[in-house]
Amino acid sequence: MALTPLNELAVFVAVARHKSFTRAGKELRVSTSAVSQTVRMLEERVGGALLSRTTRSVSLTDMGQRLLERAGPGLESALGALEHLSADVSEISGTLRLTVPVMGLATVIEPVIPRFIQEHPHVRVDVRVTDRFVNIVTEGLDAGLRLTESVERDMVQLRLSPSFRFLIVGSPAYLKKHGTPTRPADLAQHECIGYRAPTTGLPYHWELERGRKQLRIAVKGPLVTDDSQFTRRMAVAGVGLAYLAEPELTPALREGTLRAVLEDWAPSVPGLFLYYPHRARASPALKAFVALARKMLPTPPRA
Repeated sequence: MALTPLNELAVFVAVARHKSFTRAGKELRVSTSAVSQTVRMLEERVGGALLSRTTRSVSLTDMGQRLLERAGPGLESALGALEHLSADVSEISGTLRLTVPVMGLATVIEPVIPRFIQEHPHVRVDVRVTDRFVNIVTEGLDAGLRLTESVERDMVQLRLSPSFRFLIVGSPAYLKKHGTPTRPADLAQHECIGYRAPTTGLPYHWELERGRKQLRIAVKGPLVTDDSQFTRRMAVAGVGLAYLAEPELTPALREGTLRAVLEDWAPSVPGLFLYYPHRARASPALKAFVALARKMLPTPPRA
């Protein structure tokens, strides 16, 4: 590899610091003659002597002193930065940027993030919560969490949650007043809380399946929203039936503030998947997050 002015300058600074060609050579892991030749090349480049040499000592000339004072600190700082990175390669730092849907907060993100921050205090975590599909490449994110059907096929996908169902639910008060639907066609007679897809802005048709039979139901009712948490709260308040992911409903179902209906028509999905570009090398922070999530989450993920 050809020598550059920076290479030559690094050798000169080493000699100036040690006041010895031999000790500089040992630090740089090159021969004393190679050090001496490099310094001579630098002196030819600047047009003057930088070092005074005797058989017993090495000292700086006036030109060498000026060069050391001007260039030395910057070079030392740059070399120090490289050494710092090498020494702290096991200490992960930087920012981990994730896009997460509401349904993934309680089941995937909230269990992992506190411990992740504790174990990696130099990493800043930026979690952007939205049900809108996000292009992580164009928006400068490290990874996203979505249902596998929403992820482009050229992405790496890692499952980070168990499979779950989408359920139709209603409050006890609503079901007492309006009755319980026993077949999909009954939904046409019920007040349903509509969901507007954040990505397209179009009304979402409730998807039902039983065996090989699949249905897409266009529902109607007094309320449409693009926020699943608001949908759940309004269902608890008795506004109408709602269609939501089971992980978002677990507390309400356990407490009895919501009840599932038409469960034999509830579709199941494989779970939530972390995704990031195939061609991109995962950052150390993302690798650490994936490793911790695999360790902490209840169901071992699969590719």
